[in-house]
Amino acid sequence: MSLQDYRRKRNFAKTREPAPDDSALGSGRAIFVVQLHHASRRHFDFRLQVGDVLRSWAVPKGPSYDPKVKRLAVEVEDHPVSYASFEGDIEEGYGKGHVDLFDRGVWATRGDAEAQIRKGHLTFELFGKRLKGEWHLVRGAKKERQPTWFLIKADDAYAGDVEADDLLDARMRESTRRAATTPGLRAAAKKSTSRKKAPPKTRKVPAATLAKAAAALDGARKARASNDFFAPQLARLRESPPQGDGWLHEVKWDGYRILASVAKGKVMLWSRNALPWKDRLPEIVGAIESLGLDSLRLDGELIALDAQGRSDFNALQRTLSGEAQAPLVYMLFDLPYLEGYDLTRVPLYQRKALLERLLAHAPAHLAYSGHHVGHGDEVFAMAMEQKLEGIVSKRADGGYHAGRGDDWQKIKRLESDEFAVVGYTPAKGSRLVFGSLLLARPDAEGGWTYVGRVGTGFTDQMLRSLGETLAKGGTKKPTVKIGQIDPALRGALWVPPTAVAEVYYRGIGNQNLLRQPSLKALRVDKSPADLRDSDRAAPAPAKKKAKTRGVPARASADAIVITHPDRVVFPDDGITKQDVVDYYRTVMPWMLPAIADRPTSTIRCPGGIGSPCFFQKHVMAGLEHVGTAKLKEETGAQAVYLYPRDEAGMIELVQFGAVEFHPWGSHVGSPDLADRVVFDLDPGEDVDWRRVVAAARMVRGFLEELGLVSFLRTTGGKGLHVVVPLNPGADWGTVKTFARGFAEAMAALHPLEFVATATKRFRRGKIYVDYLRNGRGATAVASYSLRSRPGAPVAVPLRWEELGKVKSGNAFDLRNVPKRLARLKKDPWDGIDKVRQDLASVNEKLGA
Repeated sequence: MSLQDYRRKRNFAKTREPAPDDSALGSGRAIFVVQLHHASRRHFDFRLQVGDVLRSWAVPKGPSYDPKVKRLAVEVEDHPVSYASFEGDIEEGYGKGHVDLFDRGVWATRGDAEAQIRKGHLTFELFGKRLKGEWHLVRGAKKERQPTWFLIKADDAYAGDVEADDLLDARMRESTRRAATTPGLRAAAKKSTSRKKAPPKTRKVPAATLAKAAAALDGARKARASNDFFAPQLARLRESPPQGDGWLHEVKWDGYRILASVAKGKVMLWSRNALPWKDRLPEIVGAIESLGLDSLRLDGELIALDAQGRSDFNALQRTLSGEAQAPLVYMLFDLPYLEGYDLTRVPLYQRKALLERLLAHAPAHLAYSGHHVGHGDEVFAMAMEQKLEGIVSKRADGGYHAGRGDDWQKIKRLESDEFAVVGYTPAKGSRLVFGSLLLARPDAEGGWTYVGRVGTGFTDQMLRSLGETLAKGGTKKPTVKIGQIDPALRGALWVPPTAVAEVYYRGIGNQNLLRQPSLKALRVDKSPADLRDSDRAAPAPAKKKAKTRGVPARASADAIVITHPDRVVFPDDGITKQDVVDYYRTVMPWMLPAIADRPTSTIRCPGGIGSPCFFQKHVMAGLEHVGTAKLKEETGAQAVYLYPRDEAGMIELVQFGAVEFHPWGSHVGSPDLADRVVFDLDPGEDVDWRRVVAAARMVRGFLEELGLVSFLRTTGGKGLHVVVPLNPGADWGTVKTFARGFAEAMAALHPLEFVATATKRFRRGKIYVDYLRNGRGATAVASYSLRSRPGAPVAVPLRWEELGKVKSGNAFDLRNVPKRLARLKKDPWDGIDKVRQDLASVNEKLGA
């Protein structure tokens, strides 16, 4: 997009039309404007702000509210955003004639506007005084000198028999009559005298019906209406959701808190800090007005929707700054007042039921925030799986109270948090404004503690804005407490805490600094004082212990409280959460030695195996008895992994919904030194079990020829694991090279029996020798681990002598494994840790 044509066609020394002016950019929402231009041929100029310009079309007959009418729209040169306020006479230059401002407002579209325009079909919504609802711009088939489009009204609640000339006011009609010097313009002047028609009203629930329902609620009181600001109820930050059916759990929407009040039909919108927002959100104001209510108070979150209809905070900020045009939705979760009745003493579940009824026929820009009663840990797990910001848990029978309290609790993902901006570093390279922002959090003594700096995630608009406000002045003396001096802070300028930044990060580093922070958003709706009032104050620094950092104190497994013990985990088998806990307690002496102190991925099924299950390998909120280790990932980044240390940690993971355990082939103390090689024999669907047994014996034989002792395990699925212990261990590169070479050698020697590739079309009728479990970060199911499959099967170690008696890879389950262990005199893998063998000489034999 360019304003080159606009400049070329105008002499700004002679025309009153405005020259391009960057000061008009970034001042608010992306706008649309329609100007009635009485040129030699009367027409309406239809303009949409896309990025830094107004994309423009000349519409001879003006917009029509009739969906059956296709109005010709001729694409013309882009105009500057400063043109949006232009009215008056154009004496000289391009387009001589009088210009009236017909309509102006904001607009929205799902997805990328420029991409839709390039494709030839832009679908969008207008929120103006005269033009409202959904519209289409569709490019015509013929290629003219100037591209032709058609402006078409969508068949929505605003559609009707209304033309642009029906909506002219007296001033515009007078301009039309004065300019009526041609037949075409005289016809337009005659039509402009027709009676103005209003679009149809949307369907709504009658106000009297809602008032009667409000009066009937427990605790409802008659009260006078006011559209003054009312202080919102706030939530305390907690690490895990509360338990029990006395709580309801909602999605924590990723947006801006907005409060709405209506008195005598007049709508006001406020931020949580009492800043008026009415002028910024015309679509929300219009949607609330369409409810037809005299008095009302609403509480909710303003969110933006991406092309897939998901909440997108970045799109929200870019839309509010004019850089994007995402549709906005007011996601409503509370109703403190309605039609003359104060509902703040009404139980929350009753308020929400009435709110849902109120919104039954509301416009799409007003949405109801649903909830789940009870099962907080499962709701939180689902929120994590869907990568939502978190959940808000509320007392179902609670009232609405201003300020922060325990009745509302927010549980967030660990990957983001809010901090005060306390300074900046100088700009370097291509960065023109500043290098990075310095961050701090409130401490327990009433001051602020430095937590690191963030230099990525900024948009150009943010850089411009910060350069004009925050990143100016400052002192070289830190205004907050800092620990070890970071060389990057030389030359930094410090300011008092004045702004709030929300950042993503990957845990806390050794110096209590944020690891790999990236800006998520500048929270213009919050102040540093809000951080001190939200339980974010950092605790007093703990004394450093060299060998126990990140490791929780050991505790008895009896200290773990099992919630919802009757919840069914395996629905086809009637196996409950308590049954799973009892199973793991029984097998713990056999299972724990082979998994303790190894980084471990769990498969969590908080709602049972009939609901979504997911891998969990990183530390999560609420864990107190599980060890944590900071390890490097394949990308080179570091992350905090969890690992079981004792029975308490194992049972705690089960309490959090863990069903399966998959450890690394190394320990947290030496993550780069593998002490296990695992060959997973995975049969194709048409492979008989007897062939799997023969294959395992064949693998054992070849390993013995290489001088390696191996051990055997059922997987709880279709196949078997052949496990080779290493003592001393080997680096992962050596292990992976050996495992791949061995698997490919088996496939080459017996091509009708084995395959060493995961490609399914090659595995039909064969056994896949899976060697990919032998890489850094790869895992294999633990011995005695349950599998999240019907029947509650278990991966069980075997003596080689037992193999012929086992009927399948899932022959053992939750019920028969304890009986098996009661009969055994010793572990089938007894002595595995005493076997001394390595891969140095073996790789030579394989030519690796």
